[in-house]
Amino acid sequence: MRLRRHRQCIPSCSSPHRVDEDEIYWRQKGDNEELEWSHYAKSQLAQCFTNAMVGPRSWIGGLFNRSTNRRNDKYVDYPYSPLQVQRLQRLQERLQVPFDETRPDHQESLRSLWYAAFPNVVLTALISEQWKDMGWQGHNPSTDFRGCGFVSLENLLFFARTHPKSFHRLLFKEGGKRATWEYPFAVAGINVTFMLIQMLDLYSVKPRCLPGVNFVKLLGDEEAFDVLYCIAFEMMDAQWLAMHASYMEFNEVLRVTRTQLERELSLEDVHRIRDLPAYNLLYQ
Repeated sequence: MRLRRHRQCIPSCSSPHRVDEDEIYWRQKGDNEELEWSHYAKSQLAQCFTNAMVGPRSWIGGLFNRSTNRRNDKYVDYPYSPLQVQRLQRLQERLQVPFDETRPDHQESLRSLWYAAFPNVVLTALISEQWKDMGWQGHNPSTDFRGCGFVSLENLLFFARTHPKSFHRLLFKEGGKRATWEYPFAVAGINVTFMLIQMLDLYSVKPRCLPGVNFVKLLGDEEAFDVLYCIAFEMMDAQWLAMHASYMEFNEVLRVTRTQLERELSLEDVHRIRDLPAYNLLYQ
C-alpha cells in the first residue's frame, strides 16, 4: 500500500568503507543516472526560475518527479525495531498534513518563521510583498507550501531555531562568490524537503530503497529528519558555491547533493544522524 502523495561537486568527506549491499546499489544506479536527469529537466528549471517571483507555483517538487532511487521489495521486510517503526509512522503522519492558512497554529508558525529570519522587521500581514525578501514566489507563502505541505514549514522553522547562524548565512547568501542569479531561499528549502521525501521513499509504508532503509536505522533520534534537512540544505549551498552555479544549474546542484547525501547515509560508521560527515557544515 502507498501513502497518499501531496501534490562539479565539493570533495566528499565520506570514508571509502561501505557495506557490501551499498556497493551493489551504487553500481546499479550509476548506469541510469544521466538518463534520469535529462536536458529537458534542466530547461524546465530555467523557466521555473524565470517565473519564480511572479508566476506558476506548480513547479515546486516537479524537479523530482523522476525518482532515481531503485526500489526493491526486499527492503520492505527489513527488521526495524519497534521504536524505529513508531518514529517512521510519526514522520509519515507529518507528511500528510497540508498547510492550511486558516489554521491559527499554522499562521503562528508562519509568523515565527518571519521573525526568526528578520527579528527586527515587523511583518505587516501574513499576505504581504515582504515575503519575497525571504525567497517566496509571491506575496502569499501558502501557495508555495501546497507543493509539500506543513512539514516544509516545520523544516524551515527547525533550521532557523536550531542553527540560526547557518540559516541566516544561507538566507542572506553570505560567504563565497555568489551568482548574479541566486536561488530563492525559501522555495529552495521546500525543494530540499521534497527531495528528501523522495530520496528516502517516505511515501511508502516502509522504504523500498537502500537510502530509506539506512535512514530509518537512524530514527533513534526523533529529530533525525529535521536535522537531515538542515544538513541537506547546507550541502546544497556548498555544492552551489563549488560549482559556481546559477539558476540554470539548480537542478544539477540538487542532483549532486542528493547523490552525496545517499552515499554518506551508506557509511558503515554512521549510527546517528550526527555521525554524517556533512553534519559539520552546520558549524562552520
